[in-house]
Amino acid sequence: MTPLPIDAVLPALRAALAERHEAVLEAPPGAGKTTRVPLVLLDEPWLAGQSILMLEPRRLAARAAAERLASELGEAVGDTVGYRIRLESKIGPRTRIEVVTEGILARRLQDDPALDGVGLVIFDEFHERSLDADLALALTLNGRAIFRESAGLDQPPLKVLLMSATLEGERLSALLDNAPVVRSEGRMYPVATHWGRPFLPGGPYEKEGLEPRVVQTVLQALADEPGSLLVFLPGQAEIRRVNEQLEDALRGRSEILLCPLHGELDLSAQRAAIEPAPSGIRKVVLATNIAETSLTIDGVRVVVDAGLALVPRFDPGSGMTRLDTQRISRASATQRAGRAGRLQPGACYRLWSQAQHEQLAAHGSAEILQADLAGLALQLARWGVQPGELAWLDTPPAAAYAQAQELLGRLGALSLKADGGWTLTAHGQAMAALPAHPRIAHLLLRGQALGLGSLACDVAALLGERDIQRGGGADLHSRLALLAGAERVARGAQGGVQRARQLARQFRAALVTSGRGPSSEAVADPEHPRWLGALLAFAYPDRVAQQRRAGGGEYRLANGRAAQFAEPDALMKQPWLVVADLGSRQGQREERIYLAAELDPALFDSVLSEQVSGREELEWDEREGVLRAERQRRVGELVLAREPLNNLDEATRSRALLGLVRRKGLELLPWTPELRQWQARVALLRRLDLTQQDNSDWPDVSDAALLASLEQWLQPYLGKVSRLSHFGNLDLPAILQNLLPWPLPQRLDEWAPCTVQVPSGSRIGLDYSEEPPVLAVRLQELFGLAETPRIAGGRQIVKLHLLSPARRPVQVTQDLANFWRSTYAEVKKDLKGRYPKHYWPDDPLVAEPTARAKPRR
Repeated sequence: MTPLPIDAVLPALRAALAERHEAVLEAPPGAGKTTRVPLVLLDEPWLAGQSILMLEPRRLAARAAAERLASELGEAVGDTVGYRIRLESKIGPRTRIEVVTEGILARRLQDDPALDGVGLVIFDEFHERSLDADLALALTLNGRAIFRESAGLDQPPLKVLLMSATLEGERLSALLDNAPVVRSEGRMYPVATHWGRPFLPGGPYEKEGLEPRVVQTVLQALADEPGSLLVFLPGQAEIRRVNEQLEDALRGRSEILLCPLHGELDLSAQRAAIEPAPSGIRKVVLATNIAETSLTIDGVRVVVDAGLALVPRFDPGSGMTRLDTQRISRASATQRAGRAGRLQPGACYRLWSQAQHEQLAAHGSAEILQADLAGLALQLARWGVQPGELAWLDTPPAAAYAQAQELLGRLGALSLKADGGWTLTAHGQAMAALPAHPRIAHLLLRGQALGLGSLACDVAALLGERDIQRGGGADLHSRLALLAGAERVARGAQGGVQRARQLARQFRAALVTSGRGPSSEAVADPEHPRWLGALLAFAYPDRVAQQRRAGGGEYRLANGRAAQFAEPDALMKQPWLVVADLGSRQGQREERIYLAAELDPALFDSVLSEQVSGREELEWDEREGVLRAERQRRVGELVLAREPLNNLDEATRSRALLGLVRRKGLELLPWTPELRQWQARVALLRRLDLTQQDNSDWPDVSDAALLASLEQWLQPYLGKVSRLSHFGNLDLPAILQNLLPWPLPQRLDEWAPCTVQVPSGSRIGLDYSEEPPVLAVRLQELFGLAETPRIAGGRQIVKLHLLSPARRPVQVTQDLANFWRSTYAEVKKDLKGRYPKHYWPDDPLVAEPTARAKPRR
């Protein structure tokens, strides 16, 4: 075997796994851990002839790893080493090392939680922290504890090895009960870094475009450096555009081979990108972050890094996941640069400045913290546990998990128990057994029951793959025509169509295996085009859409969100749609519709009836100010039909009135300034916690509390309210006074009086809207008063606004004694100059108070 950097730590790894059932291996990209570790451990005594499962985060990486391992043994894939990925597997009777994608393991665990016959599970590239990897590890550890450690059976142990390319070994070790950490330094040659121009304000490359800068940098690197290039781009669209521009720029240069690399390419194109370049040829590999750690691409000594990646982000507000273009972390940038220094000194061209590099996040965040958790929630329900019962590096967020359970409830996978919890239904059990997202699984099962199984599989395949048609409108019918061969496939889309057909065949096989055939629900006209919309509505009940105005491009979704076509589309003549694919850019209020089909609303009376709810809605006609009552049939937030409700009972009418008050707020009621002062006075005494000997407490009369308790204090007085204007006739002072039990009304006047008598004999109103209450009084009326007035039995000092004769504040204080002592002399001097006819004694404490310019003689 070819020596690899990982070889130096393999003895330590073997010793760690001989002593413990868990271990963590840290090794940088290219150290050889994927290629070497499974082969070295295959003959360990503790394995006792059992097999090894190695998980890879992507299909492309799983297949490449299996082929490399098999070549090291001089065998074909499917002999000692095999793989299982979606749509494809090569496993034989002698296979002992099985490379699988993470989702494959999660589903296998449901059928075989003990993993009988497996002695070691290797989680490769665990630092990528995919949702499937976190779920698979949690279920593996739980299944091992229940079925192999606690069962008391005499069988070899199941060992777990986490392999990571980042320095998070201690955290991973803590998750595995302080498992030993083995570190490989790898072998890195120096990599020279070339920094680019700073990102422009408003986002990376927003104004000048990403592709021109990448093309310019690639051409510069080809001129400056020998060897093959690896170019990191965020997604397939960017790869396609850069490839087209480089083809034009490099026309006639036969020594340069352009090789796109992403998971949707056919196998031959993927191999061409991964394998060494032919003699005399330089490769330019245009890759997504699939080449960051999961794959080794031979011959690369130059990296061009755009610094971006497509990251799935779940928006709890819309219930949708979209791919956002995000800046990568410093850890990712380091791993990408390292690809240039594996075989010899290399160079890395970064399209951002060194100063901006320091501002990048240190590490990327785990997918479980920002992903759609519907699939995870369904698998945990099938496993029979709650998230808190499993071991996680990062626990699933509670809000996103609850939203996932609510979606599963709408799909019929979970049912609500009397205690508020959820339980898995028979339909949910069948959904969890299918290799698809719960939305797609529900579509498949409902379609099969209606005798639409073949169409359902085709639709599910189209939704499970990237769009196989570029341009030509959003109508999903056109994609079905491509899949059926009725339309010509565009150049470059053949691979996508082929994969969709293969996935459809897999779904058909899965439905056959499930034993579910068409039921008595089977429709009489399965060829009718309207069933496409029905199938989409099964998967996306929240994305049923109703047109806002005839012929327009704006729609309202059942989840209450807005969506629109970015450009004119033939589907805009349809009043009802189901949207299969939509998204928005940051800052956009409305989603853009990318893929949809028309929906016949008549189906809500038959196959889609479970999505319809009835609601008695009482709304106010704002124009006429009267109550309108109607019974509505609704699909989520969309109204299918209305009919007026006559002879409303008192309880229903009262609920509508209270709902109106809650929507519009308490200002709908006839408040006066005096009532607001009453509210503030009660609030003050409640805050001071003044209670009576009879233990009467001051009630909470804040706006929030009043709105929350309308049924108790307002509803009994709404009998004569039928128009908006009638609210003004309510005797609100008497209604609110009833909230104070005896003797609190008397105590209110005693402890929080409306007015305070000052030395001049005047009764001055207190303003309770501020805290503490304000007494605004002319300075001359307080002559002879030594201390600041108090209320609430002496518990509350008022705030004095001391006024000039023109009633303008000259001082604000809660310490009148200190004012007389230290400040009055200066104030007197100023006021005497401005108001010479007024009385300004030298000693205010012995002077006669007056409400006039001067005291009476």
